[in-house]
Amino acid sequence: MTPSGPVGFTCQAFSALSLSPPQVLLCPGRASTTWPAIRSAGSFCVNVLAEDQAPLSDRFARAGGGRFEGVEWTCSAGGLPVLHGVAAWIECGLRSEFPGGDHTIVRGDVRRLGATPGSRPLLYFRGQYTRIAEPTADPDDPDM
Repeated sequence: MTPSGPVGFTCQAFSALSLSPPQVLLCPGRASTTWPAIRSAGSFCVNVLAEDQAPLSDRFARAGGGRFEGVEWTCSAGGLPVLHGVAAWIECGLRSEFPGGDHTIVRGDVRRLGATPGSRPLLYFRGQYTRIAEPTADPDDPDM
């Protein structure tokens, strides 16, 4: 969140880093014009999109402003944008940054998080959106 409103981008690399203390890792491109605004704010919210939100991913991946226009969102307890319908959200404080080739490696301290029960995450693999495979019943597996 900036003084002029919310900013955001689709991040290609995001991961849990540590459980104790809870931390995440994300890697915005060094050419990003949005990351500097988020850096200045000192905090960010990772919105894990739900499997039906590919259009939002595409929208936030495009260069330029207006990404939040017409998009439903609310503020987290910490005042950060949480997009409507996401599978999960993770509010973080910026801990540190490191150079990583053509990306910046960002470490964030988790402050708050939430999830939508029953929601499944949007996945992007080998240049396309995909879904988590449904488990198949194995008649020989007593746990299925």
